[in-house]
Amino acid sequence: MSVRRLVFLAMVTLAAAAAMPAFAQTRSRAEGSAQAGPSIPDFSGVWVHPYFPGVEPPVSGPGPVLNRSRRRDGAGNISQFVGDYTNPILKPQAAEIVKRHGEISLSGLTYPTPSNRCWPSGVPYIFFQPGIQMLQQPHQIVFLYLRDHEYRQVRLNQPHPARVTPSWYGDSVGHYEGDTLVIDTVGVKTDRPFAMVDMYGTPYSSALHVIERYRFVDYEEAQAAVARNMKENIRVPDTASDLSYRGKRLQLAFTVEDEGVFTMPWSATITYERPAQEWLEIACAENIFDFYAGKNEAFVPTANKPDF
Repeated sequence: MSVRRLVFLAMVTLAAAAAMPAFAQTRSRAEGSAQAGPSIPDFSGVWVHPYFPGVEPPVSGPGPVLNRSRRRDGAGNISQFVGDYTNPILKPQAAEIVKRHGEISLSGLTYPTPSNRCWPSGVPYIFFQPGIQMLQQPHQIVFLYLRDHEYRQVRLNQPHPARVTPSWYGDSVGHYEGDTLVIDTVGVKTDRPFAMVDMYGTPYSSALHVIERYRFVDYEEAQAAVARNMKENIRVPDTASDLSYRGKRLQLAFTVEDEGVFTMPWSATITYERPAQEWLEIACAENIFDFYAGKNEAFVPTANKPDF
């Protein structure tokens, strides 16, 4: 068993002890009453964002690559991912990569992504996940993600090392600014298959820098984000939210910088809701069948000799 899987299992055990089995515990908690101190908001518990692909465009300013293929109701067409390569945030070479991915989709095929090939998502790609659980500790924040047992660890009140060793999710450090959790991530691994920041194949370079800001928003404020979201995304059945819940929502506002790919920083938001069902395990299994190519040719880890 890999070290990564052992660490994940330990995190799941901690999550079960801290927040399970009843989701009512997360809903009955008074948001903002974190045990770590009165000035630290309590973001712990399970949150869902049952929309796909899930990223909400900003109210104003440069935003992410969106889908040129639209449904009749105007929302993005999740059956056909054709990234808008004319978005001014893209440098020419990046725009060409996005365009090539869209041409594959328009031809009726599906191109590989981290999520459909069961590879680690990286940041900010992982934000598409429909469910998260936050574990707040004095020295770190742990994110557990619904699909494929992915997780992240964020060190609190520490700097990045002088030399960051690239990793799947990068080096993440965080701190609290009043009622907001701020996370700074660099060093996301570039030497990997399917290196992209979104579903449209938008690439990134070693200069990728992502800043996340988590805070609570009132129900009324959240509705504006939901309305903006529904113009781009659709609700999916991966996980259900409690439509009767009128308490505060958790909102992630993130900014992406990468001078190797983008002409300017761009931003987006994700507004999480409380769940209406239990946390379900959603596994993703690597296999050698490339469904988008229709033949056995996909890369999966192999060994030259047995482990035992």
